[in-house]
Amino acid sequence: MLFPLPYFQSNSESISNGICIILALVSVKLYTSFDFNCPCLPQYNKLYSLGVMIIPPIILFFLGVLINRHTSVMMDEWMRPIGNRSKNPAVVKHLFSAMIQRALLAPMVWILVTLLDGKIFICAFSMSVDPALFSGLDVIKIMAKVPCKEDVVFSNNSFRKAVSRYVRCYSQAVGWSILLCLIVLGALGRLIKPCFDDHATFLQTRYWSNYLDIEQKLFDETCVLHARDFARKCVVQFFEDMREESTLYFPHPTFITNSQGGWENEEEERLHGITKQEQMNQLLNKWYYNKPELDVTRITHRPRMCITWKDCEGKTLYSDV
Repeated sequence: MLFPLPYFQSNSESISNGICIILALVSVKLYTSFDFNCPCLPQYNKLYSLGVMIIPPIILFFLGVLINRHTSVMMDEWMRPIGNRSKNPAVVKHLFSAMIQRALLAPMVWILVTLLDGKIFICAFSMSVDPALFSGLDVIKIMAKVPCKEDVVFSNNSFRKAVSRYVRCYSQAVGWSILLCLIVLGALGRLIKPCFDDHATFLQTRYWSNYLDIEQKLFDETCVLHARDFARKCVVQFFEDMREESTLYFPHPTFITNSQGGWENEEEERLHGITKQEQMNQLLNKWYYNKPELDVTRITHRPRMCITWKDCEGKTLYSDV
């Protein structure tokens, strides 16, 4: 029962989906807390309204690209030198598609919420309504003031409410139409895609895209462990060098005496023989410019030590690997 939680926490796709959903909810919260005030001027209504409807989605889109882990994995794979490992354009395409889909979620939520609410749409297109549909007025300034219900022009007048309802209906119709199109396109894509794509190829692409993500994580974790042990060795070596100038005597704890050898062995294993700055720089350069080949046959089938017990006559009693 403890397995699913660590798996979920280590799954970058699940984490990316969660972050995108949170970003979409944040966009809804921002819109509901945003106090939209239409300028109610013919020359500014449409410009201001379209700016509120377009600029925040652009910001949310680039924010979604920025926080998406697939972005860094895709760019690393696309820009790296070939070295011993060839590039797979299908993997880069898969990562790019996943990044775009997640980054578009929050902007689409913002646009749909603004259309379904209708206030921005009324401010932008109230001047586009023919006044003859509601009264005999034909004054463009009056139409520009329709979003401003507190204006004295519309005191005790049902003209503004009629125009607002008319434009809001169009706004909500556009919003629901966009939502319907997105759902239909998503359903059709899910149904039709298996008919045209090779599922085996898709599984290979998804496997290697996940591999790139996991490989980069493991490399970063290994570098963190190496840096911690390397720093500890440097600090201990510095204090050891200071013994010539001053020597301090403290009682030695028992648990350190018993486990010191184990700690040193573990640290040596984490250092992997890299004990100098030049060696580490060379290793990092080799990792970037000459990624290892995707072949683990050598380390998988390396020879193992075999221990054999024999009796006094030389007969084998027991063997263990």
